[in-house]
Amino acid sequence: MAQAETTESTTKRLRTEVDRLLQRGLKGLEYLGSPAPAVGTTPKTLLLRRGTLSLYHYKPMQSEIYRTPILLVMATTNKAYIFDLAPGQSLVEFLLKRGYDVYVMDWNAPTAEERGLRIDDYVLDFIPDCIHRVQQHSGEDELTLVGYCFGGVLSLLYTALQDGAGLRNLVCFTTPVDFSEMTLFRTMSDARHFDVDKLCDRVDVVPAEMVVAGFDALRPAGRVANQVRLWDNMWNDDYVKGIRMMERWGAETLPLASEYFRQITKELMQDNALYKGTLKIGGRTVDLSRIKLPLLHIVAKYDHIVPLPCAQPLMQRVSSQDKEEVMLPGGHVSLVAGPNAVKRMWPTLDKWLQGRST
Repeated sequence: MAQAETTESTTKRLRTEVDRLLQRGLKGLEYLGSPAPAVGTTPKTLLLRRGTLSLYHYKPMQSEIYRTPILLVMATTNKAYIFDLAPGQSLVEFLLKRGYDVYVMDWNAPTAEERGLRIDDYVLDFIPDCIHRVQQHSGEDELTLVGYCFGGVLSLLYTALQDGAGLRNLVCFTTPVDFSEMTLFRTMSDARHFDVDKLCDRVDVVPAEMVVAGFDALRPAGRVANQVRLWDNMWNDDYVKGIRMMERWGAETLPLASEYFRQITKELMQDNALYKGTLKIGGRTVDLSRIKLPLLHIVAKYDHIVPLPCAQPLMQRVSSQDKEEVMLPGGHVSLVAGPNAVKRMWPTLDKWLQGRST
């Protein structure tokens, strides 16, 4: 009897594996021949387009919304649709359904004419311009600024230099402060081996391929491992759709204006000036202790791009009385998008914002 049950169980497993193998083959052909999945489909309106900058407002989904608008600031290396991958997998949609008024600063590839852009332009021009336009559009005097990765750095710099003008709250996701702890990036940008001036003097924009290569170097086997996992799960439509959206986002990494790249490399990566307190923007020294707003910093336990020692000094540097750091399982991207984000980060953000948005 037991032997018959074992044989039946083995047969069932074999049948399942054969079915999945056939599905992998069929789905693989479909995968290779189909267009990239649609992303960023939540209804929105373009409020501003200035070269590399775009400002969007998302259509509210509730009749009653929180008084304090949210302005999301994307990292300058990537498109902001990581916040809005697909229905049910969209931080923007989640926030709209929870009753928030959502705006997003997105980035376009800089042109040759924008080669001279510096951090100063993002911090002293782009962000304050968008804050002013959100104030005008929403009719509210204060908003919550939310920065992801280097978007968080730009948000910190603005808040410190402008004493939080126009802001009620500040939220950062996986935001680097001590750049000496970004060990591989730091090694790659070491002045002894990398002549950033030579590169930036020759090109108007640093190619996206170079930016991608830097991220890939952090996990050299990552791309191969992802392809193996994709094949193993090719039978699973939801898994494949999720992977394809992430692949599209990664493939659309943006180039960077050469002067902006030079400044990041020399002042942040090589000199670690933000952490040391010597960084100057617009001729003024950035002092993070000038930040006194309510602050939430969400960090990822397994972040390979912004490791915990790189991000965690923020809490000690600011003067906010109302400040909280939350460490969640996951990596740099899975913190904000995907099943892990849906279960953990999004509800954490909503809970923190509720009492600070009325």
